Amino acid sequence: MRRHRNVKIVATLGPASSSKEMIRALFDAGADVFRLNMSHGSHDDHRARHATIREIEAETGRPIAILADLQGPKLRVGPFANGGHELKADDRFRFDLDATPGDSGRVQLPHPEIFAALEPGAQLLVNDGKVALRVDSCGKDFAECTVTAGGVISDRKGVNVPDVVLPLAALSDKDREDLEFACELGVDWLALSFVQRAADVEEAKALVKDRAAVMTKVEKPAAVTAFEEILKASDGIMVARGDLGVELPVHSVPPIQKRLVRRCRAAAKPVIVATQMLESMIESPLPTRAEVSDVANAIYEGADAVMLSAESAAGDYPVEAVTTMDNVARSVEADPNYRNIIEASRHAKLHSVADAIVTAAREVAETTEVAAICAFSQSGTTVNLVARERPRVPIVALSPIESVVRRMCLTWGTHCIITPTLHRFKDAVANGTRAARDHGFADETRQVVILAGVPFNVAGSTNILRIAPCDERLLFASDPE
Repeated sequence: MRRHRNVKIVATLGPASSSKEMIRALFDAGADVFRLNMSHGSHDDHRARHATIREIEAETGRPIAILADLQGPKLRVGPFANGGHELKADDRFRFDLDATPGDSGRVQLPHPEIFAALEPGAQLLVNDGKVALRVDSCGKDFAECTVTAGGVISDRKGVNVPDVVLPLAALSDKDREDLEFACELGVDWLALSFVQRAADVEEAKALVKDRAAVMTKVEKPAAVTAFEEILKASDGIMVARGDLGVELPVHSVPPIQKRLVRRCRAAAKPVIVATQMLESMIESPLPTRAEVSDVANAIYEGADAVMLSAESAAGDYPVEAVTTMDNVARSVEADPNYRNIIEASRHAKLHSVADAIVTAAREVAETTEVAAICAFSQSGTTVNLVARERPRVPIVALSPIESVVRRMCLTWGTHCIITPTLHRFKDAVANGTRAARDHGFADETRQVVILAGVPFNVAGSTNILRIAPCDERLLFASDPE
């Protein structure tokens, strides 16, 4: 039987991973999802990578998910006359709208919306938090500040404003262009940056028009505060720990990560843990022990996927980074304590027939010798519900809709297969058992659980569970006409 890994690996593509040979090597090493980072590269670059992924998909016969990650509005200071200056604690410094190049006492901050939202006592962070300033006084076009943590401030460094909800749309003009490009290209997931409220997600979904699933990146304190509403509006969540760790105390990020992962699982929505997971592997063929523990902890928490950013996009060892993640995942999932942790955090509330059906499927898998749960889905919802249970057997996710199959590649425990369009439950049973055999999850001596709904090919109708033998002679002999 095939060796199955539950947690998924997302690999970002970039200059180090643009060739077909390298993308295929990343796939063979264990990448399930490829991320196109719209912050870097041209549309032509992303179009070429998308086409390469689809070529590899056709050659291997395995669906591959593609995630396009929008940049979001970038807040940056203006230029300095001398490139930059070093600020020391207790120095006074001013931000304003004046386009004159900055000096040791001031610089342009070309974002009037920031000044409109600032209040005395608010914090401004520059260059990924390396420089911190407290606002002493402010107006519609300036902020007088005191430096609380010194460092170098230089041309066009990024600015974070953690203490206020900024009156900024999550989608810049560039993002709107990139969104339309990515949807026309045919990506499966679209990740939103700089989300502060559920309305940001709803605005994006109105533009996407169901052409892709929408994933919200949680990287702002405001998004953590409004998480329940954001989760309801989103198809999936990315815990983007980079900016989150800049705008919040770094020690607060691990408990936030655990809480968000658990809430996503309870809602049956995929969650990715991202940023700096194997950062040292950008330049080293081996990770640090702390990085291995970080990846392992995300898997123990029950994340659907773990993500590589610069490690696979621009690093010296992209294949080794994916291989490391694959090895860590398999090691964790082989640990008996992993099952104890995953099952102790299971969501027990049942609200629908589908909830009851998938819970029963998991219980059958735990108490009998079934080889897999074969779930038919028109929208992916049923498969996400099965994955929420974190069953001990593989989830064979089946759908006649290619886009749905690709989206489900991000979901924990799934092996995704495109099926013919089926019209009867009897055909679904035969198709499911055949898929389990053909893909190495069962032989003719085993049984599988089949989940589907009647009427067939209707989203949200899951209402039938059958335990079926994989031996077609036994299957058809036991089928009622």
